[in-house]
Amino acid sequence: MNSETNGRGRIARERMLDVIRSAAISEFSEKGFSGATTQAIALRAGMKKTQLHYYIAGKEELYEELLQQVLTLWNDIMRFDPALTGPSAVLSQYIRNKLHFSFTQPALSRIFTSEVLSGGHYLEKYWPQATENIRQKETVINQWIEQGMLRPLDARLFIMHIWAITQYYADFAVQVKNMYRDTQDSPATQEHIIREVTELVLRGCLPFSPP
Repeated sequence: MNSETNGRGRIARERMLDVIRSAAISEFSEKGFSGATTQAIALRAGMKKTQLHYYIAGKEELYEELLQQVLTLWNDIMRFDPALTGPSAVLSQYIRNKLHFSFTQPALSRIFTSEVLSGGHYLEKYWPQATENIRQKETVINQWIEQGMLRPLDARLFIMHIWAITQYYADFAVQVKNMYRDTQDSPATQEHIIREVTELVLRGCLPFSPP
C-alpha cells in the first residue's frame, strides 16, 4: 500500500470521525453523558453501532474528547487580549468572543453546562487551570480599579457574571429564538445582542460620570 493510498485512508477516517463528533455533540448536549448512548450517536451519524465502535472505543472517550474541545476553544478565545489597552476595549472583545461562540456553537457549549449540572466529575482536571485563569483576570481588573478606570467591585464575581450572561445565549438558545429572535443565521441579530450586552456590562462597571 503506497503513501497516497494511506493518505486517502486517513482523510476518509477523519471525515467519518467528524460525522461521529457532530452526532455526539447533538446527543450529549441534549441528553448529557448519562442519557446519551452509542446506539443513539450511531443513529444520528447514519451508521450501525458496530460501525461506530470501529472508530471509537466508547462513549466516555468520545465525551471527554468533546468536553476537552470546549475547554480548549474557550481557553483560546476567553483571554484578555494584551494587544488592547484599557477595560472598555479588553472587555468588549472578551464579550464579543464569548457571545460569538455561544451563537455559532451552542450545542458544543451546552456539553459543558450539562457536565456542570451533573456534578462536574469530568471537570476535576480542569478546575485548577480555570481557577488560575480567573485569578489572572481578577488581578488585571483590580489594577483597573486601583487606577480609577473601573468602579470598585468584586472582580471575580464580575467575570462570573459575564459568563452567566454570555452562556445564556447557548444554554437557552431555544428560548432566545422563541422569545426574541433566531440568532443562528442572523448576523445582524447577533451583532445587536453583542452591542446590548457590551453596553450593559460596561455601564455597570465603568466609573460614574456626572452629566
